[in-house]
Amino acid sequence: MKYTIITDSATDMPKEIIDRYHLHVIPTPVVIEGTDYFDGETVFPEDFYRMQRDHAEISTYHINAHMFKEHFRPYAEKNETVVYVCFSTGLAATYNAARMAKEELLEEFPDWDLTIVDSKCASLGFGLLVYYALRMQEHGADKETVIEALEYHREHIKHIITVETLEYLYRGGRLSRTSMVVGGVLDIKPIIHMDENGSLQAIEKVRGRNKSLKRMVELVGEWCANPAGQLVGICHGDDFETMKQVESMIRERYGTTEFLENYVGCAIGAHTGTGIIGIVFLDEESKYHQWL
Repeated sequence: MKYTIITDSATDMPKEIIDRYHLHVIPTPVVIEGTDYFDGETVFPEDFYRMQRDHAEISTYHINAHMFKEHFRPYAEKNETVVYVCFSTGLAATYNAARMAKEELLEEFPDWDLTIVDSKCASLGFGLLVYYALRMQEHGADKETVIEALEYHREHIKHIITVETLEYLYRGGRLSRTSMVVGGVLDIKPIIHMDENGSLQAIEKVRGRNKSLKRMVELVGEWCANPAGQLVGICHGDDFETMKQVESMIRERYGTTEFLENYVGCAIGAHTGTGIIGIVFLDEESKYHQWL
């Protein structure tokens, strides 16, 4: 059965993959100085981070049911089977909004087949999840197999994240003002991961940028299954030089040769600030490796 995989811009999917698979990416709204923009459609990371550095007022809101209906409707009208992989419910209400849109469209198109999968991932970890699904589809996997693999891979994708500034974690309510101030004075850099619910959790605190990057690379060795033999994703908040530095550290230490790279996009960068670095990978060899 023919089916289409779609997703949203919180994947931070590299453009070459979007183009290769003609991937439909639903953009996340970003509000800059009171004006609505759409991540990857009317605002792009280069300009976004420049505005953020210039202290523009920036916020986001999740894709709402009305927006989803606009993106889903063409598929419903053509009765085209769709698998939509959405941003983590641990970070946004995207899943519920998509489900509401689906229910409303099913009143008009009762035979339409839409499966919504909660990624429980963010940024390039989310992108890696969707990329694996696209590769499986390309190699002949049917819809049911791809959905099973999405649910499997999301349990095994590890995110390791650090930020350069604590300001945006404080603004987003993930850090107290006291912790922000004290952490700034002591040059504390948290090491963050995504928990089993798809929420961000600080797991370690390290003093200094270089030490935090080194610790991230150490955690790759502790958590990653065969880093020399799998695709490792690295993303950055307008800090390409540091991203390449981390990539070199992983390459030299573990022999990794295949990397997926991109910016942390506007939807997530609004809450983390410039200088964020993320590393993503699988913590065990995929049992769907024959499709990848």
